[in-house]
Amino acid sequence: MSGETRAITPVIEAKGLYRHYHQGSEVVKALDGVDVTIMPGEFVAVMGPSGSGKSTFMNICGALDQPTGGMVKVAGRDLSTLSRDELADLRNEVIGFVFQQFNLLPRTSALQNTMLPLRYAGIGGQEATDRCTRALAQVDLASRMDHHPNELSGGQQQRVAIARALVTNPTLIFADEPTGALDSATSVEVLKLFQKLNADGMTIVMVTHDADVAAYAGRCLHFMDGHIVRDTADERRAAS
Repeated sequence: MSGETRAITPVIEAKGLYRHYHQGSEVVKALDGVDVTIMPGEFVAVMGPSGSGKSTFMNICGALDQPTGGMVKVAGRDLSTLSRDELADLRNEVIGFVFQQFNLLPRTSALQNTMLPLRYAGIGGQEATDRCTRALAQVDLASRMDHHPNELSGGQQQRVAIARALVTNPTLIFADEPTGALDSATSVEVLKLFQKLNADGMTIVMVTHDADVAAYAGRCLHFMDGHIVRDTADERRAAS
């Protein structure tokens, strides 16, 4: 043994990240020089009022939008160097997305909804069925996999959406206001599920405007006017 320590690759590494765009004669600075690193196994809440830059940050790090300046790496891959097809592969293989509106196909079962990312990846047959069955069991829906969305509660539909995000074995899950369409009791169930997934090693970045929701995460990034104005990880380091 050489005794050397192998460096851990950040899941997200952003340096000098800018996203400016024109709205009429005005320049909107959605992101205005963001530096942040998110390591494997973190559960990070991204907070801020409407227009603060939190959703733009998620969209850029999720390879759904491109910055106008700076650099962002996801799982060690510089997004600016990837082709459109490579970005699509990254979104399907490395990142799982969970949205406020569950985005389930209404005429297909929970199992078939969960299978959609695998179809895009060219995975079918028994392997796809086995993966989806495991993912639905992971979110406590093994007994409901043949039910259609209209036969499921809002919380169960969101858990199907989470299973769909998990089925490709991603490195990272982005959750965009995942409890926004749920009542308070169901929101707690979904947030506790995220905590369980995080305890099992999943890296989660959750966009929210709600401080009570953000409290379930282990770290919080507060955005304002395109800047990170508070990072609770910095506060913990300063305190120690």
